[in-house]
Amino acid sequence: MVRTLYVGNLPWATRAEDLEEAFSRYGEIISARVITDRQTGRSRGFGFVEVADEDAEAIIAALNGTEFNGRVITVNEARPREERS
Repeated sequence: MVRTLYVGNLPWATRAEDLEEAFSRYGEIISARVITDRQTGRSRGFGFVEVADEDAEAIIAALNGTEFNGRVITVNEARPREERS
């Protein structure tokens, strides 16, 4: 099973590869992506990392509130996307 983690307060220059490298030290990473603005293509400062279910809690505990490339990041389980009207 896979769980999706939200990663917030990312530095603007962060790439998906950077997330994957940092998170892989703590468990199995299925995928990583940084969310970008549709019009400008710039990072929106957050992303998502899909991890193996059994590694999710350990990754959150290890990385939430830690410094990543000069910024303190937030890591928690992603909530389902809300419907837009």
